Amino acid sequence: MKFVVRDKTFESGTHVMGILNANDTSFFALSRIFDDEVARAEKMLVDGAEIIDVGGQSTAPNAVRISEIEEASRVLPVIERIKGELPDAIISVDTFYSSVAEEALALGADMINDVSCLGDKFMAEVVAEYGASICVMHNRRGSKNPDMWLDKELGLMRATDTLLRAGVDKNKIILDGGIGFNLNHNEDRELLQRYNRLDTLGYPLLLGASRKSFLGGEVEGRLSATLDTTRLAVKQKILFVRVHDVKENKLTIDLG
Repeated sequence: MKFVVRDKTFESGTHVMGILNANDTSFFALSRIFDDEVARAEKMLVDGAEIIDVGGQSTAPNAVRISEIEEASRVLPVIERIKGELPDAIISVDTFYSSVAEEALALGADMINDVSCLGDKFMAEVVAEYGASICVMHNRRGSKNPDMWLDKELGLMRATDTLLRAGVDKNKIILDGGIGFNLNHNEDRELLQRYNRLDTLGYPLLLGASRKSFLGGEVEGRLSATLDTTRLAVKQKILFVRVHDVKENKLTIDLG
């Protein structure tokens, strides 16, 4: 299985997506940016990130959702500055608003990272219109389905069918099982241990476990546990890990 973003194809190994948060509420303070986004993005690229994921709002369980207007005001200037100074950088935008996605893609973003599993009914059409790539994540918070795996498989299948019907290239779709977006931490741990079970859906996978609360302890002390999840991703042949600490995770991947 391969994943294509802009002019680059990923089809083997495990690659790094770096997290760049254009807000002051994301759960890991050191991932937040204010006026140094270009320098931070450049360092991530030097450290081994192949995609930079820019997000404007926190999706932690108790976070307050901001409007699409507020989100756009946060992420669009960041995208514009990074693209202006680092034109070769592959930029993903972490948004579930189709309006923000459209504006970001018009500015040169290459990919959308949608944690709502296409909760916005216009998202698929926007991605198709721009020929962009997309990561679709399954969000199980509040689900009534007692079977976690069935819930995820059905939800992700519906999303990929919607994308294909809209005209999105199959090779431009990658799936995120949704670590941290489940009913409890036991489900997070079960999902992590058998993450590559989602391979049966026929798409490459992205793992987003970096510094999340299911790892235990305080967020500042979760790097070692995060690196363990990256080792597991390598073992399970997961195509991408989305992480805060690019250099350390890339070294972990390189060491096998």
